[in-house]
Amino acid sequence: MAATKDYRLLCLENPLLDIQAVGDDALLAKYGLKANDAILAEEKHQGIFEDLLNNYDAKLIAGGAAQNTARGAQYILAPNSVVYLGGVGDDKYAAILHDAVKQVGLRVEYRVDPKEQTGRCGVVITGHNRSMCTELGAANHYDVEHLKKPEVWSLVENAEAYYVGGYHFTVCPPAIMELCKQAAARNKPFILSLSAPFIPQFFKDPLDASAPYWDYVIGNETEAAAYSESHGLGLTDVKEIAKALANLPKENAQRKRVAIITQGTLPTVVAVQGEEAVQEFPVHAIAQDEIYDTNGAGDAFAGGFSAGIVEGRSLAEAVDMGQWLARLSIKELGPSYPFPKQTYQPTQ
Repeated sequence: MAATKDYRLLCLENPLLDIQAVGDDALLAKYGLKANDAILAEEKHQGIFEDLLNNYDAKLIAGGAAQNTARGAQYILAPNSVVYLGGVGDDKYAAILHDAVKQVGLRVEYRVDPKEQTGRCGVVITGHNRSMCTELGAANHYDVEHLKKPEVWSLVENAEAYYVGGYHFTVCPPAIMELCKQAAARNKPFILSLSAPFIPQFFKDPLDASAPYWDYVIGNETEAAAYSESHGLGLTDVKEIAKALANLPKENAQRKRVAIITQGTLPTVVAVQGEEAVQEFPVHAIAQDEIYDTNGAGDAFAGGFSAGIVEGRSLAEAVDMGQWLARLSIKELGPSYPFPKQTYQPTQ
């Protein structure tokens, strides 16, 4: 195992085993699923995970948004650069997760919960549609005590940057705040993803508690709009929302906050604290017939961007790295990256 000091980026969120398979209308009907949807599993859905594993040609991916991002950053960075924290069960799904992350060179330090199953996301693909059914399980039971264990906290202390996915506000805000305070105290970059519109809508208080510590905040246009609405900003223009995010009160004055808002195929918007001009970075074109699956493109962007920050790249190049990795990801099934590895080349 590599020395602790080798791990440059530390990521925290909710690990899931993604079980993805091509299905049909009959499979959707069997579990009462819609063709294009994302829901939490109810009792009637519990059989879908084993069904996909046993009866379909399922692709198994170490998922959960920030674990996708961690895999993306590790895809770009040198070996043994990224470590990921979250909660799993003591079961075969956790064993599959360990195998999956080992194959891509990502180190994980999971909190193992003997009472809860590992979180799973069953994904039924029909044509260009995907129906996602998630059972959070042990991912929903992470605690700050795991983060503060000496062997885990040493990873925190030695990391050069931190990335937290917004979904973790639904699980363990105290762990997020510990990373926030460590980043500010040591002048290390803290990168946050808003992750989904419901985070600023329904988890506003813990999100706002962390806001002074954001050095970089990443979201898409829908999440930005939800933030504006939930915080009464009265803004609908993406550039203006980005400026508002960038100029929120900040704890660590040694770093200017940067707000990054992606917009699918529209330009990526970047605002820097205290700067009037908002930058736009056009998304590099990709042929329609090369697009296989856009799910996880945002996670991939965050992975490439975070890798750029860890490497000390310019803001423009970090954004370019994010767009480059997202472009690779949408050519693959699910939030995946091609192997053999491709090497990042700056866009001319």
